[in-house]
Amino acid sequence: MDATDTRPAPVPDRPSAGRRALGSWCLYDWANSAFPTIISTFVFATYFTTAVAEDTNAGTAQWGYALSIAAIVIAVVSPPLGAAADRMGRRKPWLALTTLMCIGGTAAMWFVQPDPTFVLPALLALIVATVGFEVATVFYNAMLPELISPQRMGRLSGWAWGLGYAGGLVCLVIALTLFVQRETPPFGLDKESAEHVRATFLLVALWYAAFAWPLFLFVPDRGGDGMGPARAMREGLAAMTRLLRDLRSHPNVLRYLIARMIYTDGLNTLFSFGGIYAAGTFGMSFSEIIQFGIGMNLAAGVGAASFGWVDDRIGPKRTVMISIVALIGIGIMLLVIETKTQFWVFGLLLSVFFGPVQAASRTFMARLAPESLRTEMFGLYALSGKITAFMGPAVLGWATVSFGSQRAGMATILVFLVVGGALLLSVKEPPVEA
Repeated sequence: MDATDTRPAPVPDRPSAGRRALGSWCLYDWANSAFPTIISTFVFATYFTTAVAEDTNAGTAQWGYALSIAAIVIAVVSPPLGAAADRMGRRKPWLALTTLMCIGGTAAMWFVQPDPTFVLPALLALIVATVGFEVATVFYNAMLPELISPQRMGRLSGWAWGLGYAGGLVCLVIALTLFVQRETPPFGLDKESAEHVRATFLLVALWYAAFAWPLFLFVPDRGGDGMGPARAMREGLAAMTRLLRDLRSHPNVLRYLIARMIYTDGLNTLFSFGGIYAAGTFGMSFSEIIQFGIGMNLAAGVGAASFGWVDDRIGPKRTVMISIVALIGIGIMLLVIETKTQFWVFGLLLSVFFGPVQAASRTFMARLAPESLRTEMFGLYALSGKITAFMGPAVLGWATVSFGSQRAGMATILVFLVVGGALLLSVKEPPVEA
């Protein structure tokens, strides 16, 4: 293959790993999805802004700053760690380390009491846990192409995303019914110090640990070559530098990473501010927001699992495009509707397309990336999802303040989706190897 050839290296057909290995890989999505559902989106985010911070506006700004710091750290460390993992061969040790990092940061949130003096500890725990969660996905995603044939990658990716939404849903239901809504919380938890809410953070940590371990037992890993971590990191950094320099020789991958960077900014901003929009514009209470989150996860899980078949049949690019167009159309409706009932209807319909765009994006990266550079490419994939992560919230905040309207702020999300989708049209989808 010469330097001008934009096709990815051929991916040979391979038999699928055993059912237990495939199931264990998917189960990791079930395990880690409790974190974005309860910590990033619904419970801890709301608890921090309404109970820990001095006021909601200050809490929203501080939350945004912490996520921006986490995004910068993720953008810096993901590519070299991915490259180092490619040099060492094995991915499980790196995945284990970052998984424990997320679990530890999440468990530390239990100590965050409803008092402004705990703002800094809360944000530090959030940053540590978020970095661990996001970097772990680099190694987790890179395992996908080695577990199953290219013809079935979309299906497995979709199933995993669907199972992940289901895991987040079940964990959220348990948190709501066992801790948040109980008149008398279990285990003698004190409502005055919000222990019934803080206990949900321990639940997430235990949930993650309990369901992640089968991957480490049953999913095969590539053999190591005896290279130590220090040398692997040095060589990984050098390789990543070369990869970034030579990315022009992979123009198709470069175009895809730029397109994904932009439309993912829109998606991430939608995730981060959807609950705030529901509360501020439609007057939804804390319990209603959690109930809405349960419905969102259910709809998103069904969408991710169902569209896995679509991905395999028509390809990941078309699946992503269909999802983006649907998100734009439904998003416009969410900006003009007036009632809470309408918000429920269109919000849940919007959720159906969350999973497909994420799952198919992962499949597309797996098909585009040369086999010898897969983890490095997934490091860049993580980078493309975080390097401009501050832009969506910043633009949304500016528009909200400038126009004095949450609707105006939320409208900026559509711009990211439109631009990202338009750039994706120029990306060529490689044929699946027979």
